[in-house]
Amino acid sequence: MEKQQHISQQYNKELEGVKSKVLNMGGLVEAQVESAVSALIEQNDELAKQVAESDYKINKAEVEIDENCAQLIAKRQPAAGDLRLIIAIIKVITDLERIGDEAEKIGRHVQKLHATKDDTGMHVELSSLGEKVIAILHDALDALARMDIEKAAKVVESDKQIDKEFNRVSRVLVTHMMEDPRNIKNMLHVTWCARALERIGDHSQNICEYVIYLVKGQDVRHTEFNLDQK
Repeated sequence: MEKQQHISQQYNKELEGVKSKVLNMGGLVEAQVESAVSALIEQNDELAKQVAESDYKINKAEVEIDENCAQLIAKRQPAAGDLRLIIAIIKVITDLERIGDEAEKIGRHVQKLHATKDDTGMHVELSSLGEKVIAILHDALDALARMDIEKAAKVVESDKQIDKEFNRVSRVLVTHMMEDPRNIKNMLHVTWCARALERIGDHSQNICEYVIYLVKGQDVRHTEFNLDQK
């Protein structure tokens, strides 16, 4: 009995350790996105380089957590509730890693814009989109930390605003490319930054869908979710 209790305590400690690592990884990703957006709006080449070259930290965190989850499944054979948590964690860290990839892309495109001495000023068009994306990612990570399905549901809904903002920016960029074909190359770099921001919004939504899955046991991907659903 005492041995069984010890094993249970050790298992809970390992599980809490993995959850803590996920939240730490989330904080690292959030900082990367904030730096990427700042580098873009301010055309800060040094900050852009820092973002582009720091993605390995996020990749390392994903590999470590993934390995921890595999060991938990193999060694502890978790019951249904804990197994659901571990599966959700594996999915969450995949989306966090992809958000890191998108931040890295922004960093690299900003470096290219800086190298061509971009003077179009179109990167400023992404200011509003960048702010919205930072906010939605922050709320997604907060919902994950608190297992707050109400906040998670709001993030899922607010991703539509990100899509609208992205479509607006895309139209503006296309118009400017048509008006001045000499700037097409730089405009494409700005467009790819906008696309990366939009994708970060999508991955933030995915994270919130996993939170809902964890709390409600309901897969809400590709469906309309209602908090009152059982």
